[in-house]
Amino acid sequence: MELKTWIETELDFIITKIRENTDYFFEKVPPAASINNRYPAEDHVDWTASFWIGMLWLAKEYTESEEFDAIIHSQMKQFQKRLDEKIGLQTHDIGFLYSLSCVSAYRLTGCEWAREMIIEAADELMVRYYPKAGIIQAWGDLSDPMQQGRLIIDCNMNLPLLYMASQLTGDDTYKNAAYTHAKQAAKYIVREDDSTYHTFYMDVITGKPKYGKTAQGYSDDSCWARGQAWGIYGFTLSYLYTGDTNFLDVAIRLSDYFIERLPEDKVCYWDLIFTTGQEERDSSAAAIVVCGLLELSKQLPLSNPKRNQYNEIALEILQSLAKSYTSKESPDCNGILLHAVYSKPDGKGVDECNIWGDYFYMEALIRVYKSWYSYW
Repeated sequence: MELKTWIETELDFIITKIRENTDYFFEKVPPAASINNRYPAEDHVDWTASFWIGMLWLAKEYTESEEFDAIIHSQMKQFQKRLDEKIGLQTHDIGFLYSLSCVSAYRLTGCEWAREMIIEAADELMVRYYPKAGIIQAWGDLSDPMQQGRLIIDCNMNLPLLYMASQLTGDDTYKNAAYTHAKQAAKYIVREDDSTYHTFYMDVITGKPKYGKTAQGYSDDSCWARGQAWGIYGFTLSYLYTGDTNFLDVAIRLSDYFIERLPEDKVCYWDLIFTTGQEERDSSAAAIVVCGLLELSKQLPLSNPKRNQYNEIALEILQSLAKSYTSKESPDCNGILLHAVYSKPDGKGVDECNIWGDYFYMEALIRVYKSWYSYW
């Protein structure tokens, strides 16, 4: 089958699933993970709420129609409510929430209200920035001793909101904080062997590094697959916004480490310490890394042989996901990608659909299908 036709077949399958879900998730959203491969509906309270509207914006782009406008409008009101009432915003994932809801809205429509929400959300995120340590605290109340000074690899994907806020306002304060955090992550979260910690603690008083730990990986010394994928995509995005080629170099190192540990079908295990055996795969990490590799290859010069290599591997992973990991043969499933893992140590969302996996699988297909103006 011709590549374009194959991609259209996959995207049409996703659009059909989205249409089937619009009434159920008109005001509410799918949670982080399905239960027995079905997402219940939940209120807008979690860090994952924007992946659904991200898929709706992609659906609007792909269909070039107004079919999804009503549900997008309904969802956007919930994101404004979260800002107005400070619902579930004690997290660095404000970046996830408002990139896929508002940056996408602004880039596609140019509407002023989306611009205002981007800046308001960026201001909320800046509250979590510690200038002395040069990091944005990941989780929890800033006075919580268990969370204070904790950065995590996921935050690389939250930084584009701050870069965007500087572009919109002309105020470099946002960009400088994001740039500093990204440099600290590259320095302390990335290990010498090119694997990554999930989380790292900094002393917010002295600014000195403390120690690395995991939260959702196999062990403190292992390499959590989704975290490595966030790193590949996120460091590439920081290069895109800052022009600092060190980020590009880090993204290449992380990519090569990831690729070297892929099993035969190219879909990673939930932790990269595993390369064979009976452990669960994480299709969501695979979808993220496809997007990261596609963006990274786009930023590399034609003279770099890794440019073609990353494109080829990204397509291999994407085709493997389409062949063996989607819900095409599971009509009772209201998700897209099966066999994802939210948090194996916590027993959460193991061998289920994860909503970010659904989103990034769709984004990956869009990236291969057309020249895409990123929401990040």
